[in-house]
Amino acid sequence: MLLDAALGALKVVAGALFHSQALIVDGVHSFTDVASDLVVLAVMKVSRQAPDDNHPYGHQRIETFGTLLLGSILIAVGAALAWENVLRLLEGGLDTVPEWPVLVAAGLSVAGKEWIYRYTRRVGERIRSDLIIANAWHSRTDAFSSVVVLASTAGAMLGWIWLDVLAAIVIAVIIVHIGWKFTWDSVKELVDTGLSREDTQRLRAIALGTEGVRNLHELRSRRMGHDILLDVHLVVPPDISVSEGHQIGMEVVARMREALPGIRDINFHIDTENDEANPAANHPAPPRGELRALLSETLGRDLPGDHRLRLHYLKNRVYIELFFDSQEQAEGVSCDTIHDRLAHHPWFGSVRIWIAGG
Repeated sequence: MLLDAALGALKVVAGALFHSQALIVDGVHSFTDVASDLVVLAVMKVSRQAPDDNHPYGHQRIETFGTLLLGSILIAVGAALAWENVLRLLEGGLDTVPEWPVLVAAGLSVAGKEWIYRYTRRVGERIRSDLIIANAWHSRTDAFSSVVVLASTAGAMLGWIWLDVLAAIVIAVIIVHIGWKFTWDSVKELVDTGLSREDTQRLRAIALGTEGVRNLHELRSRRMGHDILLDVHLVVPPDISVSEGHQIGMEVVARMREALPGIRDINFHIDTENDEANPAANHPAPPRGELRALLSETLGRDLPGDHRLRLHYLKNRVYIELFFDSQEQAEGVSCDTIHDRLAHHPWFGSVRIWIAGG
């Protein structure tokens, strides 16, 4: 930021003293770099804070907003420079020839801004910050402007005064293009644009290729800075244990992280069926406690412990499994009896009784 300020002051003063309107405009451009540096300092301080109660996912979106603001500054500066030089070109009367110190000031600017660009971009890539990288490109646009000043000054000194204005317009259009790219990318992130079709299909193939996954009926993604956030619904066999279903989900998570290192968080949901294809029924199935009481009333006796009652909620029905340790414990209990007394309930699916061998 200090170097930007020094270069801006040098170019404005040199442009005024040695008759170069292009160098003065280039100096104003350098002062916009100072403004963008201040934006970056403020935004980075906030966006790199740890997650808190109000922002459990962190503050990276503030960095995205900062990138949006910086891109808008680039568009505004580029458009202003282009418009000003178009007017100069149309008005004509370009007869003032810049003097040789303008070449020296522009050369110093090119060297200084190129160094700032390379250093800032290297830091931005290391800490994975789009905002820092955008600010680096802002610095390079200033270097481009100084190259224009060099070329236009040399051309003006050789008699082609109009070359100064024409080249300035071209560079201004480049500045607008770079600003638009950063602005549009930030807008897409702020509205939760998902991953590309190729990356989405890649993740879907990884999930479906994991042992135990029968289907994948929902895969949503969004970005937060360089981080990727995913929501995944995995369909697994209905007769496996909860812990095995969770283990299958963790295997999917590990394989997805290996494929895309930028994934920060994966929220996976284990389904036993595609619940989007089976909407909730008008008469929902009863929960375990209510169903257990109904079975006890139906049989006229207390059932074994909860671990001996297994319930499968599939396609808006309940499929019941009862486990007994011996024939004596299962005395008086039959599938036919339970079926006859529960068949009128719309949620009833079937009942199976298991008796341990002895």
